[in-house]
Amino acid sequence: MNFYFFHLMPWLHLDPDYDETYDTAWVTLPNSLYDPKKGNILYNQYLDQLEKAEELGFDGICVNEHHQNAYGNMPSPNIMAAALARRTKNIKIAILGNALPLREHPLRIAEEIAMLDVITDGRIISGFVRGIGAEYHTFGTNPTQSRDRFLEAHDLIIDAWTKEGPFEFSGKHYQSKYVNIWPRPIQEPFPPVWIPSQGSSETIEWAAERKYTYLQTFSPAETVKKYLNAYKDIAEKQFRYTASPEQLGWAMPIYVAETDEAAISEAREHMEFFFNKLLRMPPELFFPPGYLTQKSAKAVMESKKGLSSKKTIESLMENGSILVGSPDTIIDRLKQYHNETGFGNLVGIFQFGSLPHDLTMKNISLFSTKVMPYIRNL
Repeated sequence: MNFYFFHLMPWLHLDPDYDETYDTAWVTLPNSLYDPKKGNILYNQYLDQLEKAEELGFDGICVNEHHQNAYGNMPSPNIMAAALARRTKNIKIAILGNALPLREHPLRIAEEIAMLDVITDGRIISGFVRGIGAEYHTFGTNPTQSRDRFLEAHDLIIDAWTKEGPFEFSGKHYQSKYVNIWPRPIQEPFPPVWIPSQGSSETIEWAAERKYTYLQTFSPAETVKKYLNAYKDIAEKQFRYTASPEQLGWAMPIYVAETDEAAISEAREHMEFFFNKLLRMPPELFFPPGYLTQKSAKAVMESKKGLSSKKTIESLMENGSILVGSPDTIIDRLKQYHNETGFGNLVGIFQFGSLPHDLTMKNISLFSTKVMPYIRNL
């Protein structure tokens, strides 16, 4: 089992009663509610937390991309990865991921990931995502072109990393007479590619065909089990290979304390703030028309059923969307989940919602000493 600390870098100073005035923390929430001075403190605390993960024995740290929201203040994951590159020495840095259709030209991503890979001597994992539907409102990008732009951008990036340049690329959405990136990535043939997803059937099949690591995000345990096993079945039946544990990942919020009661008490306010306030979004904002294909819409909507309903920490624990408890409780549950899916990458969101710095540091410290050693060899 490999262990990753995934950070969203949320705006934890958002008034919990903001929803009495505003209907979402995304896209339209006025940026007058943001305080740059407090943001300076938060960014540096968040970087301290990620850097501490190396000292504690985590295998990787993860950053990601979101725009115009209080949920995740990381519009450029590559900038955060660059900040971490020189302050860490051995830990992998996973960018989960760059939203390919939202960038003007994918060669910028190819160049930036290659730079980071060379600077870190090959410690970069490159995640590719389409970006959630809300971000198509942010940039005024046509959501019906999302998948086509993603696939074409991916092909151009892989070509740029693997083919000797200069060569010409002429696609429907992107053109370049001279593809010839300097530097090239240090990892051969290119940095590992991870594909985070909410359960799109096309994405699962596409990732399995290329043997990319598939990461199921923010879903109940039964949904995760369904899609990770679907990846394994597709790999076996369509592409004639057995998926390895390293090709399967599960991302979920985790909180560990000395006892179950203490864990629930300490995490409750912050976990419920995360799910009920920061994730609050009208369906038309989350899934603009044309963002999902008809085939995927049913599966994704099913996995996100109840997204707008109010959640308690108990209901989230019960359906396996989160892990909260004592070390023994966390260990037992992870052993159960591993037995059911065989996933090899646990991507923990150890800071969530309004969880303060001291509790985040306590959380990752307890997890690293009281949980990781006992499930490392699953």
